[in-house]
Parts: sequence; C-alpha cells; structure tokens
Amino acid sequence: QVQLVESGGGLVQAGGSLRLSCAASVRLFNFYTMGWYRRAPGKERELVAQITSGDSANYADSVKDRFTISRDNAKNIVYLQMNSLKPEDTAVYYCAASQIITGRTTWGQGTQVTVSS
Repeated sequence: QVQLVESGGGLVQAGGSLRLSCAASVRLFNFYTMGWYRRAPGKERELVAQITSGDSANYADSVKDRFTISRDNAKNIVYLQMNSLKPEDTAVYYCAASQIITGRTTWGQGTQVTVSS
C-alpha cells in the first residue's frame, strides 16, 4: 500500500519560489512514475509535471522553464521546485504515484499553494 505525504505549500508573493516535497512510503519506489497535479478553484485537476524512475520529465506548458520536478530514489521523495510563481499558480497541489506495471495511481492529500499579486 502506497502512502504519500506532501509538504512545502504556503503563501508566497508573485515572483517568489516554493519547493514542494512528497514522501512516499512504498517498497520499490523505482517502480513508480511520480507526478504533481493541481486543482485551482473552479477548474479541473491538471498535470503539472511528471517524472519517471529514469528521471525523464515532462511539464505542462504553463510551467515550463519555471518549475522543476526531481526525485531522490534513495529517500523515496519527489520534489517540485517552483520559481517565478504567478497568481494563476494558486491551487491545491497533489502528489501522485503511478505503478508502472499495473497503472494504479495513488494520491496524496494535497497541499495549498497561494500566490498573491
């Protein structure tokens, strides 16, 4: 059973930075593709960034060149470094772990990110 715990959200001014962390209690972390998603008020949940066990990453167009996803396979942690934050980045950010064989996805509880203008 996978458990995910996010941390690092908060309130920041536009142009600032935050780093989100997601700690996964799971065996064989390398068997999971890790992702960050977000849901803004009144909007659907969307993919922000995703990283495979081989460190191949992809990003939503809206965050390219501002956000960086990374993972520490020794510590079972995935990070999302968010720079040059904009008010439209305000959302609840969720960590997700997708098992590469079964495709099953487990979600974290979410962490609020609020960017003030």
